[in-house]
Amino acid sequence: MSAALTYSWYAARTRCGQELKVRDRLLRAGVEHFIPTVRSVGSRKERALVNSLVFLRATKPEALDLANVGGLPVKYIIDCTTRTLLVVPDKQMEDFRRVLDLSLEGSVPLDRPLSLGDRVKVIKGPLKGVEGYVVEFKGKYYVVVSLLGCLFARAQVPRCWLTLT
Repeated sequence: MSAALTYSWYAARTRCGQELKVRDRLLRAGVEHFIPTVRSVGSRKERALVNSLVFLRATKPEALDLANVGGLPVKYIIDCTTRTLLVVPDKQMEDFRRVLDLSLEGSVPLDRPLSLGDRVKVIKGPLKGVEGYVVEFKGKYYVVVSLLGCLFARAQVPRCWLTLT
């Protein structure tokens, strides 16, 4: 009896400038994916936030078939430890996506001291459950989450929504 195949997030690279074309192909194929994008100010033009980076959620055989059989122009990132496709844990991907999607405007007063670099968890609001670190940027405080220790996203969160972990 074979083990059930599980869906995982896989990180891949494509040629610079091809991210949106890869996204369109993944949409047509019905594959869950995430490509961080941003719209240019005053324009409807969209571009990749991180050049060449693509995330897709599939079983390992499906992911391999997309590239090998389906001709999807991606090269999967290999985990140096396991020497197989790099898998992004669901919680890391969820936190990373949620922080990138949130934009709070204006400064938020702190109600009690908090040390920079403290590990925190958001306990209220749209980022409830996200875990990250506190940083200061241009006089404002943010929660920063990392993806695979090399990509970072930040969002301003009211101090009263944070708890130390």
